[in-house]
Amino acid sequence: MLLVCTATEFEAAMLRDRLAGRSNVTTLVTGVGPVNAAHGVTVAILQQRPRAIISCGIAGAYPSSGLLLGEVVCADTEVYGDLGAQSREGFIDMKAMGFPVVPGPEPLFNELPMQVFPAERRARFVTVSTCTGTDLVAREIERRTGGAVENMEGAAIAHVAHLHGVPVGEIRGISNAVTNRDTKSWRIKEASAAAQETLLRWIDQQ
Repeated sequence: MLLVCTATEFEAAMLRDRLAGRSNVTTLVTGVGPVNAAHGVTVAILQQRPRAIISCGIAGAYPSSGLLLGEVVCADTEVYGDLGAQSREGFIDMKAMGFPVVPGPEPLFNELPMQVFPAERRARFVTVSTCTGTDLVAREIERRTGGAVENMEGAAIAHVAHLHGVPVGEIRGISNAVTNRDTKSWRIKEASAAAQETLLRWIDQQ
């Protein structure tokens, strides 16, 4: 069984309609943010034992990403963008601090590789707890992480999937540029629809 996660109901509407009655796919609305995402996915893994997990939704694109509004991209890596510590010398990530988020022979720190790729275009995703709303901060996160796409749940879902040994992927439609906050320019409905359509096509090909 494939578990498809979204943060909100509107990001799942098309999926639920088109996948109704299929026993090989389950949709889950987790709620917004990393704690909701991690909790929802953990419960689903323990109860349903999915063969793979895919996070689907909308996201912002950093200034130098080259991504346009409405484009769909999947994650090749998820990065915790603000998990670590601040110092006078700058941000210190979990590897520099010596604390893996996924322990083991090959421990994982802020960077979490993905194994499922439901879209042709791939990019490096960054998960934050506070959506970036200024160009200055966007460029700092982009420079520090090498990320192209910002979201609020992906790393938490990937984190839980790695802890349980479940393959994971993430697909998102670009709804806005990550710069000075201007909600009038956002294209949330279009981005959500594009991500869901792309994922549905991928599921039909499996």
